[in-house]
Formats: sequence, structure tokens, C-alpha cells
Amino acid sequence: MTASSGQSRAVLVTGGAGFIGCALAPQLLELGLPVVAVDNLLEQVHPGRARPAALPEQVGLVEGDVADPHVWDELLSRVRPELVVHLAAETGTAQSLTESTRHATTNVVGTTTMLDALVRHDAFPNHVVLTSTRAVYGEGPWRAADGSVFSPPPRSHAQLEAAEWDHLDPSGQPATPLATEAATAPYNPSSVYGSTKLAQELVLRNWSASFGIPLSVFRPQNVYGPGQSPHNPYTGIITLFHRLASRGETLDVYEDGEINRDFVYIDDVVSALAAAVAAPPDAQRVLDIGSGVRTTIHDAARMIAEHHGAPEPKVSGRFRDGDVRSAWADVTATREALGWEPTWSFRDGSAAVSDWLERGGFLG
Repeated sequence: MTASSGQSRAVLVTGGAGFIGCALAPQLLELGLPVVAVDNLLEQVHPGRARPAALPEQVGLVEGDVADPHVWDELLSRVRPELVVHLAAETGTAQSLTESTRHATTNVVGTTTMLDALVRHDAFPNHVVLTSTRAVYGEGPWRAADGSVFSPPPRSHAQLEAAEWDHLDPSGQPATPLATEAATAPYNPSSVYGSTKLAQELVLRNWSASFGIPLSVFRPQNVYGPGQSPHNPYTGIITLFHRLASRGETLDVYEDGEINRDFVYIDDVVSALAAAVAAPPDAQRVLDIGSGVRTTIHDAARMIAEHHGAPEPKVSGRFRDGDVRSAWADVTATREALGWEPTWSFRDGSAAVSDWLERGGFLG
């Protein structure tokens, strides 16, 4: 691709001042092109709307909303992206129930606004990388007592109030959760957030197919690690648990404590994205990023409480509408496609988060 007059070739990262964007930036700088981040520096994530210290100084930062066409017109008049890494998203599962328009505006309209601008400026990249989410699977696949696999609907508020935590199969028997894998697990989001991210995926898949742009879609599980905003109350349960436990508080564990998640450390996420950038697909691919290990919230809370000498966590029976019961990934296809391997255990990654928070003065 040749840049038009007045435009310089670059790597473009939406949401580039966020948690994943800051961690990925050093890898992108190694491509030898200028890296430009577009980010609205949301106060919820960036207090004072300041440029994050973790974003390398070599990265150009454009403060602007991805849903604003004027931001794109100004940027694309001078930058021609060879690679687009689309990270910009509103991510709060619970928050999306009460701020649906905000989530849809950023996740869906922000994506279509970007794509329209790329067409308008004839600035087609050679590869688009999207970080979607495991939330597009919703409750994911479960195995019925007869061995068949089904996708249960979202748990209702009435079910949760009645402490009916696990799913039953169509015959009313206890069912068993299974790992999700992009090639086999159907779409079944159980939150507004997940629905907007699925729409984002589908829009990009249709657009990239029509214009012949290679597309890599990743569905990360629960990403955590140093650099995750300690200020955002809607994301980062591991960061929140460390902050509370460091003050000697008793951690509140929802439901019966047996909610399980696939906590994937930020370095493993970055290595997967970097591998995808280094080896674009011929057309499209959809892959999962996770540790491949499920950890109950109760076990995670126990490890963190033990690390800080805090009291034993309390299982409260409280719940959050829109939460899924079980979520972990089968990452076999990602290993095979990218030659990638997750390397961080939850215990080691959690300790690294604690060390980072302590260095930053966020504990105690």
C-alpha cells in the first residue's frame, strides 16, 4: 500500500491508551512504523484525563471519540494506517444494563464510523485486528445429562434471587459447563455489553470480506495484570480484591463462590496479539485468548486474601444481573494458528498485580 500525498504510513490503535493498548504498544513499535493511538481518555479509566505513564512516549496520542467522524477525518488526512488494532470499547457488563446507549455508541457506532472514514479517505489497511470478548458466548455450552450439548439462555433475575445458580438441562437435570471454542460455540450473549461486541464483530467481518481486508478477531477471557486501571469500579475484579485485602477487609464473594472464570494475564494476551500481527490471515480468523484454566471466584479470593493476610473471604449469596456462571476457553486452535502458548499461572499473575499496585501506592 502506498500512502497518498500528505499522509504518512502508520499503525493505528483505537483505545490505544487503555490497559491492553499500553501493554501492546512496545510490540507494535518494533514494526518500524509510527504508532498512533486514538483514545477519549475516559475519566472512569483515566482520572484527570491524563496521558497514561505506561504509554510509550514514541506513541502519538490523539484524544478523541471513535464515534466522532471529525476525529477520523482529521486523523486520516495525515495518516494512512497499514494496520488497525481496534481495542476501543466500553466494557462494563453491569454498567451496560443501565448505560446501553453509551456501550452501543462506542462499540457499534464507533466501529462503523471508523470503517466509513477508512472508505471515505481511501485508507484501507492491510490487516485489522479486533479484540472482541468471550461475552459473545453468554452462558456458553453446557452438557446435558444425556450427553447432548446445549446453550442455556441468560439466567433471569428471578433465578438468581432464588439462588438457582447452575443451569439445568432441558429435562430438568443438572448440567455441566464446557469450555468455549470459537469454531463450535454459538453466539449467545447474556448482557448488553456482549451483544454490542457481537454486533461489532459481525460488522467488521462483513466489511472486511467485502473489501478484501484480512481480519483477526480475538475473544479474550478475563484479562488482568499490572496496568489495569485501579480506579474503574466496573472492571478488574483481581485489582479490586487486592486493594480491599491489603486493607484487611473481608472479600465479598458472590453467589455460592463457585462462579468460575478463565483469568488470562496481560502478557499472554499481548503475545497472542503480537503473533497475529506478525502473521496475518489470508482472509478471516476468529480465535480465543485464555489461560485454558478455570478458577472459581472463591479460590481467587482465597489466594489474594492469603497473600495479604486478610480474613477468609465471605460467600455472600449476592449476585449481579448479566453475569454468566461459567467461562473458560479451549485455546487449542489459537496455539495451532499462532504457535502461541499461555505461560502465566493465576497465582503468579496475581502476585505480580499486587507488586505493581504496591509500587504505585494503591495498596493499604
